[in-house]
Amino acid sequence: MQLYWKLTRVSIQRHLTYRAATIAGLLTNYFFGILRATIFVALYDLQPSVQGISVQGAITYAALGQALIGYLSLFHWYDLMNTVYTGEISSDLLKPLNYFMFWMAQDMGRALVQLCLRGFTLLIGFALIYDLQWPTGIGHILVIVISVVLSWLLSFSWRFLINLSAFWSPNAQGIVRFFFVLSWFFSGFLMPLRFFPTWVIHLSQLTPFPHTFNTVIEIYLGVLAGADAYLALLYQLLWALALMGIGQLVLRAGTKRLSILGG
Repeated sequence: MQLYWKLTRVSIQRHLTYRAATIAGLLTNYFFGILRATIFVALYDLQPSVQGISVQGAITYAALGQALIGYLSLFHWYDLMNTVYTGEISSDLLKPLNYFMFWMAQDMGRALVQLCLRGFTLLIGFALIYDLQWPTGIGHILVIVISVVLSWLLSFSWRFLINLSAFWSPNAQGIVRFFFVLSWFFSGFLMPLRFFPTWVIHLSQLTPFPHTFNTVIEIYLGVLAGADAYLALLYQLLWALALMGIGQLVLRAGTKRLSILGG
């Protein structure tokens, strides 16, 4: 485990050097977050609550959504795929470590930097303008923290899996982008899932995407509480474990194909 912690620290140091990119991403997320919050206020049209989410909750939803973009890498992640095309993967696979853990440690470092520099900063920026909703106690905070950690684990697991499509395609970027666009819709990133028709909500539950994003925010807002919150955490964990297992199977198949092709 010491090796993986070292990889995480190196990843943190590497991502801390990209200060200009971090500031640019922070300002962009902040601008669009304010825009989304304004749209939510207009959509409510003086209604105190819609589907169990108050106006304050909707604004908080927008703020949290923007804060999680960098942490969960919601827009793109092609790192593993690129190593397949450059041939760098051949040396990575020869290293005496678990390939999944190798990438997970690096992504953990990236996620921690994004959460600290962009996530928390964005929430503070929103709090200067809006009256946000905050956790109600220590127990609530603990459940939120667990959900946030599981959301990252689940997010990384499915990003790892879809990047493995590079083993079967000369340019898998289109495949990966398709799944990212799909995730924006079914995760509740574009709009809270509770605002969609029932059939869309049921359909989304057949995918892992709501548990990477929507679950975190609904637990934070208290929409999911008590037994419902614990059940949501269980779903997050089960989906993460399932995708990790599938990823290992696909990786084995992919590396055999890579060997056949002479990679």
